[in-house]
Amino acid sequence: MKTLLLLLVGTLALCAAEAEKQVTAAMESFKQALIHRDGVALGRMLHDDLQYTHSGGQFETKADVIKAITSGKSIIEKLEFSDTTIRVYGNTALFKGRVDLYHSATNIVPMNVLHVWVNGPGGWKMVARQATRLPK
Repeated sequence: MKTLLLLLVGTLALCAAEAEKQVTAAMESFKQALIHRDGVALGRMLHDDLQYTHSGGQFETKADVIKAITSGKSIIEKLEFSDTTIRVYGNTALFKGRVDLYHSATNIVPMNVLHVWVNGPGGWKMVARQATRLPK
């Protein structure tokens, strides 16, 4: 019985590590889609029920986010993430970290972000994002 329990714990740890790798890859894909204004990629990785809240309090749906990025309303030249953590709870993952969002070389917004990802038939999709602006 003890061996079976150890095997189960080891298997769960491996699954969580693999999920963390997948969420890390999804975050990198999200970052690249924002920078390159790739609406098709965003459409694949954002959940239909997306709840996206900006650091200024503005709320957007999936369609709003895609439109803002692809139309040029929101310009993102670069994103730098640091102090990131990923916690996996079954088919849900929480990505937390600091991000410096570059609208231009002189317009940089420092924030803390929390992204919620869910894993389903289409892979990992972002279902929520909450950002908090930090002092410069």
